[in-house]
Amino acid sequence: LQPLHHAAAKWYDRRDSVFVEFCVEDSKDVQVKFAKTKVDFSCTSGTDNITHQNTVELFGVIVPEESKYRRTDRSVLCCLRKEEVGKSWPRLTKDKAKCNWLSVDFINWKDWEEDSDEDLSSFDKFSDMMNTMGGDDLPDLDGHDSADSDDESK
Repeated sequence: LQPLHHAAAKWYDRRDSVFVEFCVEDSKDVQVKFAKTKVDFSCTSGTDNITHQNTVELFGVIVPEESKYRRTDRSVLCCLRKEEVGKSWPRLTKDKAKCNWLSVDFINWKDWEEDSDEDLSSFDKFSDMMNTMGGDDLPDLDGHDSADSDDESK
């Protein structure tokens, strides 16, 4: 049995949702469980099948049924729907202690006071864009289905 590792994660706050991106390349067996005050994330990655597991006790309350995630080759992006829309989260976690695997995503952070209720549609657009974008340093893999992990590329 292999030891569990925390996946590095970045987060940012929006008016209606909080976004958490778990930075795991080539993830498999992704499981994300949303509860009102907690998120459990786990997956395996790489040829060594390293197991990543994170549990986040949340600063605020979310609506689990309206929260979702999207897996890409490079990360797993979670959209946590806030129960109290318009209330800012100064941090992701309930505990003020700093997690060494968690950082703020300053690139996507912005003052959202004037934003409308477009976060989930923006999340879908962003996810679609991420799914169609390839990495700059990766060869073009057209025709390769990443869901077929049991092929000869191992």
